[in-house]
Amino acid sequence: MIQQRANFDWMLKELADGVPGIAMIVVLSADGLRIARHGGDPDTADRVAAACAGLQSLANAVAQEIPTSEGEMNMVLIEMDRGYFYMMAAGPNAYLAVLADMICEPGMMSNRMRDLVVRIGAHLTSPPRRNGQTV
Repeated sequence: MIQQRANFDWMLKELADGVPGIAMIVVLSADGLRIARHGGDPDTADRVAAACAGLQSLANAVAQEIPTSEGEMNMVLIEMDRGYFYMMAAGPNAYLAVLADMICEPGMMSNRMRDLVVRIGAHLTSPPRRNGQTV
């Protein structure tokens, strides 16, 4: 598991403080390893990161079928019974995922996530791995 990087703490806290209703924020690699988190417990964040790996792969596959698309997923939004799940591409091989309750306004959340990615996207990267090793 990749250790949480201390320099992500203030960035993720700023997002959480700026949008009401956020329960958890996870930064993850494309292969589903948690890089950082804010809120929630580490085990839940690890499960969310692992699930996101499959979801981003599926979203990218669907994006490739859209004739006017460049074939890459930018953002996924899932509305659930009592909340929302957001996942956004955040840099090479890295994603930003947010779990929020129903008071969270989806437009505001997506704008704040996009702002965060634009501002610090270069820091939200994960080098590709082969057989568990960084290449």
